[in-house]
Amino acid sequence: MATIAKDGIWTDRSSVTGELALKCLEYTDCIKRTVEAAKAPGFNESGWDELAALLDTDVFERVGNDKVAMGWEVYRGLLMQWATSSDFWAEFHRVSQVGNLVFLELTEHNTLVGGDESVVNSLTSYQYDDAGRMVRLGIYLQHD
Repeated sequence: MATIAKDGIWTDRSSVTGELALKCLEYTDCIKRTVEAAKAPGFNESGWDELAALLDTDVFERVGNDKVAMGWEVYRGLLMQWATSSDFWAEFHRVSQVGNLVFLELTEHNTLVGGDESVVNSLTSYQYDDAGRMVRLGIYLQHD
């Protein structure tokens, strides 16, 4: 079992102690729960309220594929489309916290309902404000 390395990088999820690093793991767990819930009849945008509570939705920015930047309202719409048509789970690899920034490395598995699986390696930067709310996601992907 890995422990906290000298360089502040956690490689065992159960050993993560950094407050913001733990919030990143909470964010990932919330995404997984909400993607599962999105398949239920009557699921709507309010299903993302738990996730929104982790963010400062007024200033939040997600920068993803092809450097496309979006605020919370557009991101929530993207999440709605994705979650209602996909299953998701992720393998934790490592996380590092430096000040108000956290870097989380995962292998993400997305399976279209009744379809193909996509597996990507991701490194995401999470930026938090002084109140501990997420204000920015920067997503970097490796895929076939």
